[in-house]
Amino acid sequence: QVQLTQSGGGLVQTGDSLTLSCTTSGGTYSRYAMAWFRQSPGNEREFVAAVGWSGGAPYIADSKRGRFTVSRDYDRKNVVYLQMNNVFLEDTAIYYCAAYGTPESVPLCEYCEHEYKYWGQGTQVTVSS
Repeated sequence: QVQLTQSGGGLVQTGDSLTLSCTTSGGTYSRYAMAWFRQSPGNEREFVAAVGWSGGAPYIADSKRGRFTVSRDYDRKNVVYLQMNNVFLEDTAIYYCAAYGTPESVPLCEYCEHEYKYWGQGTQVTVSS
C-alpha cells in the first residue's frame, strides 16, 4: 500500500517562505507523478502544483506562479517539495500532496483531483499579518 507522509507547514508571517515535503513509501515503485492541492475553510480543494514522475515538467497553478515552485529531490526521487515564497494571508490552508495511481506514468489531467489515488494526511499552513 502506497503511503504519503507530509512534513513542514506551520505558522508564518506574510512575506515569509516555507517548504513542504512529501515522501512516498510502501509501494513497489517510488516514482509517481505528484501534485499539491490545498483547501481553506469554506472553499473547495484547489490545485497548487504538480511534477512529473521523473522530476520534470513542473506545473504551477497560474495564481501561484512566481511565488511557488515544485520539485522532486534529485537523489531521493520519492520526495517532492513545495517551496512557497512571499506567502500571503490567503495562502492559509491545509495542504495535501497526492500521487497518481500508476507509477512512472503521466496523468491525463495534472490539475484534476480525481487523477490522484494516494493522498497525504494534510498539513496546516497558517499565514498571519
